[in-house]
Amino acid sequence: MTEHILSICYLIASVTFIVGLKMLSHPSSARKGNLLAAAGMTIAIFGTIFLYHDNGEALGNRGFIFAALAIGSVIGWLAAKKVQMTAMPEMVSLFNGMGGACAMLISLIEFNHVTKNLSADVVLSDAIPVGHYIAIVAGLIIGSISFAGSVVAYLKLSGKIKDFSFKGQHIFNIVILIITLGWTVFTFYSDAQDGSVFVYVMLILSLVYGVFFVMPIGGADMPVVISLLNSFTGVAAATGGFLYDNKVMLTGGILVGAAGTLLTILMCKAMNRSL
Repeated sequence: MTEHILSICYLIASVTFIVGLKMLSHPSSARKGNLLAAAGMTIAIFGTIFLYHDNGEALGNRGFIFAALAIGSVIGWLAAKKVQMTAMPEMVSLFNGMGGACAMLISLIEFNHVTKNLSADVVLSDAIPVGHYIAIVAGLIIGSISFAGSVVAYLKLSGKIKDFSFKGQHIFNIVILIITLGWTVFTFYSDAQDGSVFVYVMLILSLVYGVFFVMPIGGADMPVVISLLNSFTGVAAATGGFLYDNKVMLTGGILVGAAGTLLTILMCKAMNRSL
């Protein structure tokens, strides 16, 4: 019975996300759309806390969960109330980076979860389905890039750091990305003990790429970068939906990823710039 109620909660949340996103397209309805989507997310969160069951067992550690919710809500509320309108882009960038960090941590936890009981001589490709592994590393890589890039964008918009570039940086970035993707394949065919170490190398490479991806971009193009990183965070969140078969994570992530991508393309066209 609780599973059916939880599915209804997820359906309501998904609908509010879609309707709320539509309402954000016009200034007169944007505030209500934001509140509507937030209400849907609240339903999904509390539905998961109280109705989710795994093999007949309810969700545990509710004290820690509510403590984290309280701390995060207070910090977010105070930050949003105090920020100046001129500083809104940097706050959005920072908050978006927190979403990427969340997806990154989910992937790390899930990877450790699926490998903790494997013996050292077991090859990961024999123990983890390839689809499951792709979902884990996609969330890790995309979330890490979004987190690192968003933090750099925040620091640049707030004037704490300046643009930085060097000759051949595009080639350097491509090489780092290729090495990162190659490392994911190498890790998949390594044994469980090495894979638990290699995944952190993958994390470091992704963070480095995220930093150098944003560092050379000038201030005028920063809104486009933030929009692109926002779409990255949405895709990373969607991978969490695949990992846990969570429909609302999947729906919300896809909506953010698609909307962010379309917004990025439209902004590039409006500025007559190449994406």
